[in-house]
Parts: sequence; C-alpha cells; structure tokens
Amino acid sequence: MEEGARSCLLQSRSSLEQDIRASYLMDHMISDGVLTGDEEDRIRSKPTRKEQAAALLELLLRKDNQAYISFYNALVRESYGDLASLLHNSLPLVSPEAEKSFSDGGTRYVQAVLSEGGVPQRPVVFVSRPALVNRVREKLYRLQKEPGWVTVFGMAGSGKSVLAAEAVRDHALITECFPGGVHWLSIGQLDRSDLLVRIQSLCFRLEQQSQEKDPSSSLHRPPGSLEEAKERLRFLMLRRYPRSLLILDDIWDSSVLKAFDIQCRVLLTTRDRSLADCVSGSKSEVAVESGLEEDQALEILALYVNGKPQRLPEQARSIVRECKGSPLVVSLIGALLREFPDRWAYYLHTLQQKKFKRIRKSSSYDYDALDQAMAASIQVLSEEHRELYIDLTVLEKDVKVPAKVLSVLWDLEPEEVEDVLQDFVNKSLLFRDCHHRPYLYYLHDLQLDFLAEMNRSGLEVGLIHLNQWRLQGPPTSGDEECLYWFRFLTYHMAKANLTQELCSLMFSLDWVRTKAQIMGPAHLINDYVEYGAILDKEVRGHFQEFLSLNGHQLEQRPFPDVVQLALSQPDSSEVYRQALLQAQERATRGGLYLDWVNKSSLKSLSRLVVQPHQGSIYSACFSHDGTNIASCGSSKTLRVFKSTSGEKLLEIQAHDDEVLCCAFSPDDHLLATCSSDRKVKVWCGSLPSDEHEEQVNHCQFTNIRRRLLLATCSNDKFMNTKLWNINKPSSQNTMFGHLEPVNHCCFSPDDAYLSTSSSDGTLKLWEVSSANEWKSIDVADMFPEQREQTEVMVKCSTWSADGRTIICAARNAVFVFDVETAAMLLEIRTSRLSTVQYCHACPSSNLVAIALSHYAVELWDIETSKKMADCSGHLSWVHGVQFSPDGSLLLSCSDDQTVRVWETKKVHTSSAVCLKRDSDVLFNNGDITVVAADNRNRLQDLIGIICLSPLSPSPLSPSPLSPSPLSPQVLEVPSGTSLATLQGHTRTVLHCQFTPEGHTLITSSEDTTIRVWRWRTGECVVLEGHKEQVRCFSLLTTTPSSETHLLSWSFDGTIKVWDMSSGEPLQDLACHQGAVLACDVSPDGQLFATTSADKTAKVWSSASWECVRLLNGHQDCVRSCRFSWDGRRLATGDDNGEIRLWNVKDGTLLKICSRDNKDAMDSLHGGWVTDLHFSPDNTVLLSTGGYIKWWNVEKGEALQTFYPTGANLKRIHVSPDFSTFVTIDNIGILYILKKVE
Repeated sequence: MEEGARSCLLQSRSSLEQDIRASYLMDHMISDGVLTGDEEDRIRSKPTRKEQAAALLELLLRKDNQAYISFYNALVRESYGDLASLLHNSLPLVSPEAEKSFSDGGTRYVQAVLSEGGVPQRPVVFVSRPALVNRVREKLYRLQKEPGWVTVFGMAGSGKSVLAAEAVRDHALITECFPGGVHWLSIGQLDRSDLLVRIQSLCFRLEQQSQEKDPSSSLHRPPGSLEEAKERLRFLMLRRYPRSLLILDDIWDSSVLKAFDIQCRVLLTTRDRSLADCVSGSKSEVAVESGLEEDQALEILALYVNGKPQRLPEQARSIVRECKGSPLVVSLIGALLREFPDRWAYYLHTLQQKKFKRIRKSSSYDYDALDQAMAASIQVLSEEHRELYIDLTVLEKDVKVPAKVLSVLWDLEPEEVEDVLQDFVNKSLLFRDCHHRPYLYYLHDLQLDFLAEMNRSGLEVGLIHLNQWRLQGPPTSGDEECLYWFRFLTYHMAKANLTQELCSLMFSLDWVRTKAQIMGPAHLINDYVEYGAILDKEVRGHFQEFLSLNGHQLEQRPFPDVVQLALSQPDSSEVYRQALLQAQERATRGGLYLDWVNKSSLKSLSRLVVQPHQGSIYSACFSHDGTNIASCGSSKTLRVFKSTSGEKLLEIQAHDDEVLCCAFSPDDHLLATCSSDRKVKVWCGSLPSDEHEEQVNHCQFTNIRRRLLLATCSNDKFMNTKLWNINKPSSQNTMFGHLEPVNHCCFSPDDAYLSTSSSDGTLKLWEVSSANEWKSIDVADMFPEQREQTEVMVKCSTWSADGRTIICAARNAVFVFDVETAAMLLEIRTSRLSTVQYCHACPSSNLVAIALSHYAVELWDIETSKKMADCSGHLSWVHGVQFSPDGSLLLSCSDDQTVRVWETKKVHTSSAVCLKRDSDVLFNNGDITVVAADNRNRLQDLIGIICLSPLSPSPLSPSPLSPSPLSPQVLEVPSGTSLATLQGHTRTVLHCQFTPEGHTLITSSEDTTIRVWRWRTGECVVLEGHKEQVRCFSLLTTTPSSETHLLSWSFDGTIKVWDMSSGEPLQDLACHQGAVLACDVSPDGQLFATTSADKTAKVWSSASWECVRLLNGHQDCVRSCRFSWDGRRLATGDDNGEIRLWNVKDGTLLKICSRDNKDAMDSLHGGWVTDLHFSPDNTVLLSTGGYIKWWNVEKGEALQTFYPTGANLKRIHVSPDFSTFVTIDNIGILYILKKVE
C-alpha cells in the first residue's frame, strides 16, 4: 500500500473504529477479492463491534492499494460518506492488478470516475453477459441528449446490480454521455429517516468532490428534510454535475423513487418494473433473465474453485439445473465451495431439500442467506396479496398456468385475478408468457421451492377449491384452463392426500375418455405410473393395460368410441365392467355396441403400442438407461418418447429422405441418424455429412463412454464402412473389404471389434483400433442349393452378452458362430415363406429376438435351440427388434406404423389356434359353429365354440385333417370323418357351396372351371368357359317355381349363367373392362349387381340379361356390393375404403359414407371394403375392411367401429337377426361379436 494511503488510515483509525460496522463492509471486500473467508472468520470472532473494526483496520494496513480502494468503496456503499471523505484525498493510483480487473472497462479514467462515484468493482468471480450489458448500454445512450430513466428489473438474485455496474464500465459511454460522472447510491428497503441519511451522504460526497475541483465552492450544512434534500440534490446534479448519471440500486418503493424525480439521468435496479410509472420523463427498461446459461454458470463455479468447467464434478451441472442458473444461488454456493471444495454433493442435497437457510455466507449481497432474499420480495406485498401469493404453492414446477385456473384457486373474479397477477409480475414475483392468448403465468423454481418451504402445512387447505371444482364435473373444452386441469388435477389431488378421490377419478372410464381425447393417452399412462404406489394395484393394472395396448387407436382422429374399445378388455377387468354398464345404458337409448364374447381365449402379450410416425418405421432403439425410445422411418422424422407411456419428448425433421436408422450414444446425450439422403447426422453433436456417396443403412455408437466412436455403413461400392471419432469429427477410419452394400454394423460388447453384414454374402469382423479385417465368415455357403441361383444377403448381426458368439441373419435363417474359430454352433430356420429382417441378442440372457417378414417376432434360446415365444400383433413387416439394456423389455417396429414394447418374461409360445380367413359359420338357435382352416391346413371344426345363452361355452375340440387344396372333401360334423374326397380340379379350389337340399356340392377353382358334384356318388358336371380364375359364384332363382341356375363371375371380366344339370352356359355377358370382383343377387332374384376393377358397378336384369344401371363415381377398384333386403338400395365399397349407397330404381347416388372423415390410414376404412351386409330392417349397413363399421343408412354416418387386433378382414358372417357377427383377421384371430342389449 502506498505510504500516503497508509498514513491516512492511521490518522483516521480512531474515527473509523468508533463508527464502522465491520460485518457490513466485509461483504463488499470479499466480493472485490481483497478479503478471504478465513480472514472474515477471524475478524467476526472478536467479541465486540469495536474490536471487529480494529481487527479489520489492522488487517487492511498489511494489504495493498486495491484493498484501500475496496474499503473506501464499501464505506460509500454503506452510507459512511463522512468517513469515506477522510480517505478520499489519499486514494492511491490503481495497481496493476486493479488495472487488469478493469481491462474491459477501457482506461484508468473509467476506473477513477467509477471509484469516485462509489460504483462497486466487479465481483471476485465474474462472468460476462454481453447481450444484456449491451442492451442496458443501448438504453443509456438514449440519455445522452435529455434526462430520463432506465429501469433494470428482475427477480431476486438475477444479477441486476452487477449488470448495472458492468454497463457503465465503458470509456465511450462515460465520455460521450456522462462526462459529469457516475454516482452510485444503494437504497434497499428504507423508511423516510434512512432515506434522508442516504441522500445527505450523497450530497456531501458530491459537494466534497466539487470543492476539490473548485476550491472556491463551499460545503453546505446537511439538508434537514426530504424536501430540502431533494432540492439540494437537484441543484448539485443540474448545476455542479450536469450530464452525469445517478444509479439507484435496489429500489423497492415508488415513494422513495419520487425523491429522485429531479430531471436528471437515472439508472435504477428493482424487482418491480412498474416503479418508474410514478416519475416524469422518458423511460425505458431492460428485463434481466432469471438464470444464466449453463456454460456461464459452470464457469462461475469453476472460477470459485480455481478449476476448469469441463473438469467439474457431475454435481456442478446438477446444481445449475436445480437452481435454473440463478446468479445468486450459483455465487452463494460457489463462495461456500471455495472454502469447502469437497462439499459438492452436500450443497446439491441442500438445494434439493430446499434448506435455503444453509445456503448463506455471501459476498456483497444484501442478505445473509437465500431464504432472506426470497422473503424480502414477499414482505413488500399487502397482507391480502401475500396470502394469495403463498397459495401459489400448489403449482407444479415448469408449468404455465392461465388466469382462470388461479381464479378457481383464489375464488376471485377473473378480472380481480388479472389485477393481482399484474402486481406480482411487476414485482418480479411471477413471470408471464406473452406468446399465448390468454396469457400464461409461472414461478421460478426457487420461488416455488421457497413458497413450499413456507407453506408446508397449508397445502391441503389450498386445494379445497380444486376438489370442489372436480365434484362439479370435468370440463369438456380444450382451452388453456381445461388443459391445465386435465394435466395436473391428479397431481394436486395426490399432493393433498385425497387418495380416495384420486382413485375414484383415475378409475373412471369417463375421465379416461375425456382426458385421452384432449391430452392423448400418454399423459394418462404417466399418471398411473406416477401414482401407482397409492392406487389399487389390480385396478390400476386394468386401466394401464387398456391404455397401453389401445394408445395408438386413441391417437386417431376422429376419436374412437372408448366404450367400444373397452369392451374388448378381459371380462374380469374393471375397464370392461364399466364399459359394459355404459354400453347397456346407451343401448336402451338406441346406441350400438358390440361385445367380443370369445376374447377370453386371446391373451395380448404387448405391454405398450405406440404410433409415433405416419409411415413405415424402419428403426427403433432404447436409450441406455431404458427410459426412452427413439424411432425413425419413412416420415423423414426422428422421434423420442417415453418407454413407459409413449409420451412424445422430442420430434425432429431429421433428413430429406427416409431415415433408416437411429442410435443413442452411451451417455444418452447424443442421437445419431442415417438416411437414404446419404447423410449421417449427430444431434447435439457434429459430424461431416457428405462422406458417403450412397444411402447410409445403419449407424451405431460404441457401448462404453471411454472413447466415443460412431460406426456407419452404406451402399457405397468400396468405402462402405466408416468409423468416426465424435470428439474429432474430421477423424475417421474406413474399412476396406466388402465390394457390395453393407447393411448393418455392430460393436462387440467391449468395443474391441466391429461386425459388418453385407449383400456380398459375408459377415466380417474388424479390429476397431486398427480398422483391419480380423475374420471373414462366408454366410452364403450355408445356402449351397440357392447360392448359384440368387444372391445371399446378410441382413444384420448381433453379439452375445459375453462377446464369445456372434449371431447373423440371412434369408429365412439365423446362424450362431463362435467368434474365435468362426465355426457354426447353431442354425435356426424359419418358414421358407418368410425372411428374417433383423435379430438382436439379449444383454442379460441367452435369448435372441428375430423379426420376420410375416409380421411376427420370435424369441429363441440359443443355448437350448428352442423357440421360447411368439410375439404377434404387428400388421405388416417387422423391420427391427431390440432388447432394453437390462433385458426386461423388447421393442419391435414395423411397416404398420407402430412400435410395440413387450415384457420379455411374460411372452411365450402361443397354443392358440391361428385360423385362415376363409371360413363358414352356422347359426343355430343361439349356438354358433365355425369351420375354418388353420395355418397348418388343418380343418378346425369349432362346434358350439360359443353359446350365446347364459350357459357356459362348449369345449373346443378341433378335428385335424390335411386336405389337398386341389381336392375338396366332405366331412361329417362333428366327428370330422371324411365322407368323400372329390378329385378333378387341377389347381387350388377357391370356393365351395352346398345346394339347399345338401345333395349337391359346387366348387370353383383357379383352373377356370366350376364343378357340380353329386358328392355321395362322385358324379360331376364340369362348367367350362371362363378364361381366368373363378373366385366365387351364386345360386340364381328368378321365381319361386323356376329352376335354380348358377351365376359365376371371373377375373376375365365376364358373368356367366349356367344350367347346373347339363353344364351348358345360358348367358355369357362381357360386362366390365376389368376383372369382376363381386356380384350380388337382389332378394327377389329380378336383378343382380356386379363390381369391377374398372372402378364401376352395374345393375343387371335377370330376365333380359341387360345392364339397367351403370354406377360411376368410385375412384378405385369396386371390391364389394350388396342389395338391401327390400331391393331399393345397393351398397358398393371400393379399395380406397369408400362406400356408396345407390337408389336401385333410378341409379342415383344417395349417400357417400364417411367421405369427410378420412382416418390416419391411407384409406377411409383402413383397407379395402371387402364385405357388406344390410340389417333386416334396412336401417343399418355393416362393412368390413381394415376394421368393421356399422352405418346409419339414411344419414350415411358411422354408428360404431370395431377395431380388430389384426387387419384386412376378408368376409363377415351375420346372424339372421343381425345381432351376432363372426369374422377372422389376417393374423388368424377369430371374432364373435354380439350386440349389447
């Protein structure tokens, strides 16, 4: 320290010891970095205030010039103006260290001006916020020509004071705008007498500085009142210090601010943005964000502990996230860590536990602990508003709330609520999102945590209004208020311990229907997972299973009938019980509902079904913690959703073409995607995207974090496999060896090797460290009989958990090889009609999952060589499978636009009969007999499969028989005994039918012929004339007394009428330009209708054999038709899912069913309309396609929809009373549906 400064301290020592409070001054000196925490503790240990002051001065005399300047500034800020004046004349020149600390401010002149004006120096730990600083400076430049006010406002601890001081630390700003100087005055919460003392101190300082510059000026006595002080300050600022800036730090009250309304230039910091409304002059404002960016906050913590941000422990990032980057909290904790650098976990836990009183011992901040800073903001509210503010404890973090919600909470009129909220916003106690209409309001996490700590005992009381609102019935609209209630009502009820009411709400099908329609099913599933501990386990399971398996249906628009969906749940489910009661009640009012009465034989093995994309899904993968799933496909998007509920977390338009693969990095911080657009992208990372010349088929990260690499493979001719170092994107290795496209790549568990699967028929293993080929396995040799005919493409490979074996897929087989010897250990062959699309080994067991092109997923144990499970449910090709990291879950993705999640331990091989869609049904006094072939061509004669009376169903006893597709057999029912085998057709028999008396059997075939059999004798009449296959025929009787003829139609575009006894054709009509796809005879036999691939339907006369009506309008193949029972209407259905109703008499179009309600699928009906039936009273029309629909004939509106597990329904059988319906879907599931009465 300079000798003059030391002498001045010694001369003034007694005065200083007598008056100063050392604890106040040390906060500022610690902030300036001239005092350490240990030194502060030693001074505070002194028993009296005077001894503390003496110890501080003794320590100060041993320090440098910077300490003297800091002490002087502390005296000014704490309103010891008279004492500061004793030291002013001896202020030393700035030290090299101080010059360095002011380097961003420009010059020594700037330091001198700010030091004289009492502007605090930068905190010992400082991180620049250039955008905010520049915004404040921009506003200050507006004061260059005229007086005015600049308000810097923000919540407690947001860094307003540091920002204000930093903004004026600029040489150009001071010289151009404020050559008269910058004068800092700390205000805080003051009464009138304290305010007078502060203004007296400021006036004294200004007069003293003026006297030094102009010795002829004299000092005045201190002003005796606020009015006098205001006038004295006006004189000084306008006459002695024109064009100077007055900085008022921490203003709380408008009455205080009025004392400075003296037509000068003012910069003020406050928590209340509306304070400047009470003063005159031009005004501008700058809002200070409540939090720092994560990298800025980490830099502050690193500076406190003398480290680098990237080397801070993981708790550092957690601390920043927990406090949302609050500058106050980061600085408080940083200062504490400087003294106790091993307490990262302790302070993080303290913050998480809301123990704000322990976060104390600050720098220059005005409050000793965080809780005091938070409380100070609330204390300025009126008592009434304070109570309302504390009620905000019931809100959830990171949730924006509309005013109407708070109107319910506070029981106030909306206008009153808006006035209160405006007051809170002005005082920085609440934030407002102005991008929404109506406005949304939210609290900073620290504010919410502090309120919760204050108001622990009052939470339940604050929720009474919420519960009363719920009892009035849930809202039905989708505005912001309703969205809030639907999303958070369960949260509030659980928080208030309203367990019984919560169960009543969440176990209500009405609540499920309404919330699913407004919020989607994922939010509901999250609720059942979140509050599972306080809900009945069994009932919760019923609702969670229902939502998990039907979530993709509940995402559809138009929204499906939840009651109908719930009727497909097991009879023991609470969901089914409620649905049945509602269906029965609605049936009394004319509602139509169908009960799936034989569903007990079917067990769904999926845990969750999600439809994340509109289009095929080519790849899906678990995150490494198992909580999230990423998926991608033909929609060109990447989507991330929760693995428990399917809730969307992220959606990115990832590429310009189909996205073929996605992969998580080992720490789940990065996601990689590759595409047909030849690019590889790393999201939240960087990677050159133009290194591949053809489509990139697959990408995968290494399994462990030690060295992060990304492998990619493509259709390139030579450079088709690459390794990328993510930390050095320009660094990459290329594996040379495959001469054909590489379809898949996979790291070994220890990342030592990379396997590649290629269209050249080989599986290669590479050393990752050198990129050299280690081994090559010729998989094509496993298909010696086919190798010369076609290429053998190796689709993919996967490593066993121990890395000793590698499994690969090619054609319809999966091979297991020993890694060391390359010897084949096991071969798994699937159906020759199916190909293996993908395989993946379980990381925790010997299981391997296999995705197949025939829509199935199989699980095999490679130790025992046994199939362990069938996972059926997909409706199209399955492109990918993957186990979760712990092996408990399995996901699969498919062309059917869904991702399914399965529980590995619950799936098993199915013993259920899988039927083919061709069937016949006999309805007999309430009993049903179904005859259909199974997937092994055994005839399943399901006699009495279900009894629709109250009696229990008859046992199921299939009669196996393996008939040739060329030779129809006549069997006895129920024994299954073969009574006759009828040989003669040379190709597959497509249709067969008995005549009414049962002595004659008629068959049609792909061989273009129809045969009429006397099946007991074997006599046969062959009807020849069609040129293409005959898929179906019908018996035609024009009058009750006339002979029955046979009407047949074919893909050759013709209709033929036959005499069955002679086999002669009676009529040969070339009726369409394309194949005839369907035909139906009117109930009176006078007319018949035909439909064709030429997109037309025609009505023909049975008497004249002429076309009487041509029906145009369909935009696709017309697949089906049906006359109403009164013969007045004709229904036609096409391959686009459209159904048209026609007036038979004049051929006019009556209705187009569902024209304006196109579903998410490509067609209106989820597929071709394959069958149509009218009810006996002609008021209801039944149609089948991708699903089953019932229509109101008069209005053309859908009455009900039944969604089968599978799709592509071919035919439906209807009981005579139109109450029972039987069909089989494309995955072999039988549906017997009974109208709910």
